[in-house]
Amino acid sequence: MAAAEEEEAAAGGEEEEELAHEEAMELWQAGLARLVRDPLLCDLPAQVTPEEIASQVALEYGQAMTVRVRRADALQEPMPVVVVQQATVLDLKKAVQRFVQLRQERQSGVQHLSWRHVWRTYILAFGSEKLDNDRKTLREYGIRNRDEVSFVKRLRK
Repeated sequence: MAAAEEEEAAAGGEEEEELAHEEAMELWQAGLARLVRDPLLCDLPAQVTPEEIASQVALEYGQAMTVRVRRADALQEPMPVVVVQQATVLDLKKAVQRFVQLRQERQSGVQHLSWRHVWRTYILAFGSEKLDNDRKTLREYGIRNRDEVSFVKRLRK
């Protein structure tokens, strides 16, 4: 009989944890909603990630910069990608991947995009200069805050 009481108590404890989790999630969502209403963070979407909040705060403190990335077809407006001031070309590529992934998840659910194919077919370019060295910093190419880079079709060798 004592074992049955212990099982009931254990089951009741699980329900309390679930309720506590639901309450925590409600508090978390309410906190995020307050954060997004802040004038400094109002550019962020409703389903904001902690990474996006950190990027926006780094932008405000001058620790990061926005690089606008234009697609090769130029049909859409440039993507505002946030990277740290000392970012390399590889960091920019990863930020572009993350930006596109988040946008796809928010618009139409999860879709798979072969980034290996994208980077084999296209290269990023700043003006007429191709960003072909992944280890080189964006500053070495002369890229500053709010500059625009674009996808350019790679030439076959």
